[in-house]
Amino acid sequence: MSLVLHDLVFQEDRRPSPFCWRIKMALAHKGLPFQTNPVPFTGIRDLHGGAYPTVPILDDGERTVHDSWAIADDLEARYPERPLFGSPGERGLCRFTEAWLFTAVFPLLLPMYVLDLHDHTLERDRAYFRAKREKMFGHTLEEASAGREKKRDAARASLQPARMTLKKQPFLSGEQAGYADYIVGGALHWVASIGTLPLLEAGDPLVDWFERLRDLHGGAGRTSPTYALVG
Repeated sequence: MSLVLHDLVFQEDRRPSPFCWRIKMALAHKGLPFQTNPVPFTGIRDLHGGAYPTVPILDDGERTVHDSWAIADDLEARYPERPLFGSPGERGLCRFTEAWLFTAVFPLLLPMYVLDLHDHTLERDRAYFRAKREKMFGHTLEEASAGREKKRDAARASLQPARMTLKKQPFLSGEQAGYADYIVGGALHWVASIGTLPLLEAGDPLVDWFERLRDLHGGAGRTSPTYALVG
């Protein structure tokens, strides 16, 4: 049965969506062959009659599943081999991991990289992207990203829980990579896809972990262009 993942695309075939990235890694984790369909922001409304406002969207034969969590749960139910979650408790901790990212990390990263995001979107998407993000910020993208070099230390510090975990074990999920790794890895892949300002310092344990994560499953995390995370 053919699996098709609709995946957000930017210039130079960059694929920045952290949600799509975690599903690509989840599919590779389970050994499921799939194709990606690159979709611009303004092309999402043309998929499935406009039923879904965002990607990822996974077409699995005649089934369509939307939203990264719904897709992960559906993959676990339909393809139980090579589980993403070792237990219901681990799934719950993955929810906590995502909540930490979106309350403590992304609020610091988004202003730093929002102008990079804009500059890497396809030309057809730029007016849409600018209008939506400037409404969210309440000011221009240029104002949001101003002085971002001075904000980098705080952004680095926000990732300290992941560093502390990786001092004790090779992956956030333990001895083997799991969905928690793909969630946090998706955030770093988002930065690496468009970030012209390197986020991490040399020697940061997150760097080695991210490179090992990208190498997993036959290099599943190296299928689109990225910038260096270290500088």
